[in-house]
Amino acid sequence: MADTIEESAAAQATAVAQEDPHKLTNAKILSKLQELFGEASFTDVEEPYGLLTATTTRERIHDIIQTLASEQELKMHFLTTMCGIHYPENEGQELGMIYHLHSLVNNVRLRLKIFFPIADPVVPTLTDVYATANWMEREAYDFYGIIFQGHPNLIRILNVEDMDYHPMRREYPLEDGTREDKTDLFFGR
Repeated sequence: MADTIEESAAAQATAVAQEDPHKLTNAKILSKLQELFGEASFTDVEEPYGLLTATTTRERIHDIIQTLASEQELKMHFLTTMCGIHYPENEGQELGMIYHLHSLVNNVRLRLKIFFPIADPVVPTLTDVYATANWMEREAYDFYGIIFQGHPNLIRILNVEDMDYHPMRREYPLEDGTREDKTDLFFGR
């Protein structure tokens, strides 16, 4: 009986792997993440375009990423991308960070997200885990106003230092509604 159940589970896993090879890999990664950090640590788990994506909290993000960087099975040794996001309509979670981790050995990618209020934009730095986080954190600070606690040199990287706003926040209209020098006749509006 137990052999039949194991064979059935193996057959299902093989069928899933043949249908979409990313699903089996992502299932293994998610299982390992839940084993290491608990099921409650991750919410909104999805797989857009085959990329395992999960949301966690800013209180846990440093511990999770530090563990993944040193974990011997997953080997997430490379921080591909780290960027800020702004959703002004999400009350209490207007700002966020997205982290793309990559295991070059296993050729596996993982995307982690965190969200937090715009009134409290403080996130722990990852410069002690990945050296590449330095400039990406400075960019997120520059464009979104996200403050990385423990960053060695958190200053603007692309904009002038005396700028008193963060240009990538969705706080300004995309077009100047007061312009009179352009005609909408050619733009279909």
